[in-house]
Amino acid sequence: MIGSPGDVGVPSARGGHAERFTHLRPLLFTIAYEILGSTTESDDVLQDSYLRWAEVDLTTVADTKAYLAQLVTRQSLNALRAQSRRREEYVGPWLPEPLLTEPDPAADVVLAESVSMAMLVVLETLSPDERAVFVLREVFGFGHDEIAATIGKSPAAVRQMAHRAREHVQSRRKRFEPVDPAVSTEITLRFFTAAATGDLDGLMEMLAPDVVWTADSDGRVSAARRPVAGAEKVARLVLGLVRLGGEGGRVEPAIYNSAPALVLYLGDNLEGVITVEVLDGKITNFYAMRNPEKLATVTVPRRIGR
Repeated sequence: MIGSPGDVGVPSARGGHAERFTHLRPLLFTIAYEILGSTTESDDVLQDSYLRWAEVDLTTVADTKAYLAQLVTRQSLNALRAQSRRREEYVGPWLPEPLLTEPDPAADVVLAESVSMAMLVVLETLSPDERAVFVLREVFGFGHDEIAATIGKSPAAVRQMAHRAREHVQSRRKRFEPVDPAVSTEITLRFFTAAATGDLDGLMEMLAPDVVWTADSDGRVSAARRPVAGAEKVARLVLGLVRLGGEGGRVEPAIYNSAPALVLYLGDNLEGVITVEVLDGKITNFYAMRNPEKLATVTVPRRIGR
């Protein structure tokens, strides 16, 4: 199992409220983001959690990491349940907000996969409690008893939930192999260079036959409202986007969610972030964030950790 909840660089019984919280903030943010799929809502959860933490008598806290992880998880679950109605009324696919990390977590394979867009999309198909159990158990290595106390379930129920969630995720993420970021970025840039020259055949050579393009716009801007599947359809869609961009558009490479991404600009306006998943040298998924509301803070880096 990954790590131990007590593995922190600063002893859990030392330091004041701010010092302890700041030390664990990257981990706490990561828990919130993996449960919520939203950087802005995760920031809100951490702010609210700190206000609650500041009122705690520190002499009663035996393990700061476990205590704060439980607090942030509960607040994240409350936020997730509160937004369920909004998710139901969302126009088109709902994607997590792109995450710009500082530094890039590629060296930690488990952490990198846990914040990948593909993994977060799978986590969206779990119930709130299953999602929290999976994140706390599989990514952060908390015990069943600690998770049970966090979500108000029995340890036996948590074990069953963890087993179901693990099987569910594995059935949808049947294969994950770390890809050299330099290689996947090179493929991504080569793909969009081909798109800029209108090279349809060149585009299709770099796409997996069952590649999928998923765009999130909430109906606020022009974007496909259903996933587009198949190499030729996706290639033609990309060519259309490049033509629409015209001379005023530009693309800048970046790393979001531990994967190569392209940031789209039209003039000085940031128009979208496209995260790319590469497997066996082929692009298998594009996740295009076009919703202006979710792009508002997309250039703000966040520190993550476990």
